[in-house]
Amino acid sequence: LYASIHQKGGKFIYLMPGFSKLNFKLIGHLIGLLFLVNGGFIFLSTVVSFLYHDGVGWQMFQSGAVALALGGLVMVLTRNHRKEIQKKEGYIIVAMGWFFMALIGTLPYLFTASIPNFTDAFFETMSGFTTTGASIVHDIEALPQGILFWRSITHWIGGMGIIVLAIAILPLLGIGGMQLFAAEAPGPGGDKLHPRITDTAKRLWYIYVGYTLAETLLLWAAGMSFFDAINHSLSTLSTGGFSTKNASVAYWNDQPMIQYIIMLFMFLAGTNFVLSYFAFKAKFSKIFRDEEFKLYSMFIIGLTAIAVFFIFNYSDPATSTIAHPMVLGPFESALRHGLFQVLAVVTTTGFVSADFTAWTPFLTIFFFGLMFLGGSAGSTSGGIKVVRHLIMIKNGVMEFKRTLHPNAILPVRYNNKAVQQPIVFNVLGFFIMYMLSFIVGVLVFSFLGLDFETALGGAASTLGNVGPALGDLGPAMNFESLGPGARWWASFLMLIGRLELFTVLILFTPFFWRNR
Repeated sequence: LYASIHQKGGKFIYLMPGFSKLNFKLIGHLIGLLFLVNGGFIFLSTVVSFLYHDGVGWQMFQSGAVALALGGLVMVLTRNHRKEIQKKEGYIIVAMGWFFMALIGTLPYLFTASIPNFTDAFFETMSGFTTTGASIVHDIEALPQGILFWRSITHWIGGMGIIVLAIAILPLLGIGGMQLFAAEAPGPGGDKLHPRITDTAKRLWYIYVGYTLAETLLLWAAGMSFFDAINHSLSTLSTGGFSTKNASVAYWNDQPMIQYIIMLFMFLAGTNFVLSYFAFKAKFSKIFRDEEFKLYSMFIIGLTAIAVFFIFNYSDPATSTIAHPMVLGPFESALRHGLFQVLAVVTTTGFVSADFTAWTPFLTIFFFGLMFLGGSAGSTSGGIKVVRHLIMIKNGVMEFKRTLHPNAILPVRYNNKAVQQPIVFNVLGFFIMYMLSFIVGVLVFSFLGLDFETALGGAASTLGNVGPALGDLGPAMNFESLGPGARWWASFLMLIGRLELFTVLILFTPFFWRNR
């Protein structure tokens, strides 16, 4: 970054070109707002802590008070800001907002000494907000209920996007939020449910909250305790994967109905939430005409068929699940665990009903490949996203046609509409950057001491926000074996993966900070 020198009051001040035009007070004001939101959810976890008498209620209260105090102080200091937001400020607010949210989110772990080490607490919090679900906690069931609820809440906040939540209340500040939504919204493009972006955010949250309440009631009715039900609902709809049990959802392998309910909501969470809105408005034709939804559904069906075939025919039943291998017979067990793990990996939820690395070598590689798929654009899933794969496939087929007919105008079509060339280039550029990030991620993990299999799985899992990986980070393990450096690197990969690479990586480019 180039520095220019300005003289003011006899003093030389170094400024980077572009800095003078950035609305830093607005950036600070909105980050302060995010601190307040974070503090409010910490207080909600404090209520849970007091209700269950887990012994850390006062410490939870203190951590929430600190978050609120910091947020209030920052907002007061930046109250005289210019109410105008540009695209650059949008990217900075999103990237820095997520970083500082994770930073403040460590307070409950540190104050209660549930995770006394700052690096570990930051990793756990970043994993929560990015909905990765990777954990360094050795004994999850020993954690206080308030902390367990806080882990799940970080998922839930991050699932739809803390920035989208802020957009819903930005009118109170007199600020438009389109730049923030464009920076945070998952996928190469997004349908809007309403011309006003704030109303779009509110409608998405209504659906999100409704699904969460519905899954909670269904899981509770199916035999889960209410506490476990609400925590797993928060994790499912966010496609996160934090559980209240050491064995994850495998704890309920003898209760198939619980797992089928979670599967249903994993599928819904991996679907574009705009389609859920259309479903509630009885506009089913828009759903069934959507090419991404059709491909997403076909992926789930086809991949499940492959998994079930190999589980049923080639897997040892004794190792096919973590516990209670068969309840309703061998085929039902193969079908349930095959479908569950396909949904968990494709939607990047990361729940575990079985250790897929213990099935067959083919299925280990199979599920590793699924980590690069991702759910639908406009969902809470991580990964590359189905729509990007669809556009790349269509563009590849079109290249064959262009080779035969070089003078013909052959646009890529999606949902019967021509896709603009810049969007195609964006998709191809994203895929290249994603694979480069994965390769660099593997190299850095290897440099930090991870073996080949673990480095491959760790990079794919953290970048795709999946959760379970391979090797020492497999479904039956967790991430506690990572050293401090590897945990910080994993946290970085989780962040850029959740914000779809460009939003964070663009901040490291010189041209971002230039005036022009």
